[in-house]
Amino acid sequence: MLKLDHLTIIAPTLTEGVAHVRDCLGLDVPFGTRHLYMGTHNHRLQLGANRYLEIVALDPAGTRPPRARWFGLDDQERVRADWKEGRRLRGWVASTAAIDAVLHGRRGIFGDKVALPFAEPSFCFAIPADGRLPLDGAAPSLIDHLGDPTSMEDIPDLGARLQALTLEHPDPAMIAVLYRDLAIIDPPVLRQGATLRYHALIETPAGLRELT
Repeated sequence: MLKLDHLTIIAPTLTEGVAHVRDCLGLDVPFGTRHLYMGTHNHRLQLGANRYLEIVALDPAGTRPPRARWFGLDDQERVRADWKEGRRLRGWVASTAAIDAVLHGRRGIFGDKVALPFAEPSFCFAIPADGRLPLDGAAPSLIDHLGDPTSMEDIPDLGARLQALTLEHPDPAMIAVLYRDLAIIDPPVLRQGATLRYHALIETPAGLRELT
């Protein structure tokens, strides 16, 4: 069983990511943390119901990790190309309490379990060997909090609440089968589309807004 943990804006830089969310939602998302073990950093915003939004980018001051970074961030040309195409809300992370079981027979999609941080792991994340997004982002990335989920007290709450998440995909029937097989709770609504593209409807203090 999987459930939505957080949405991911994958940005060429944090400055661009924050500006995009500001344009979409009218909110300035505060800085979150540096992932010293992954060479990335983020800004975060609560979305209600123990879910949140992450704006993540390669950290230019960070150290390259001993393996591929998550969210395809090693391929900066691809990140920039997606950004220019308007594919900025690029995916989502699903939480599970049994990551080994979910990965059984599915490593071709999700990659291998990586214990993070490397020295003293507090959670596990599934990352393909080349760091790519699972099924180009149509499948969620997987996280196992090892019994200690992300504390919402550590993430700013500016009154944003996720109302709906939609995925446009060239083969929504295939993705629907995968979602059912994974027993995802409240998966994204699937629609036919020429390219993979996410849309999130988010209620803000200024009204209902769309994040793409």
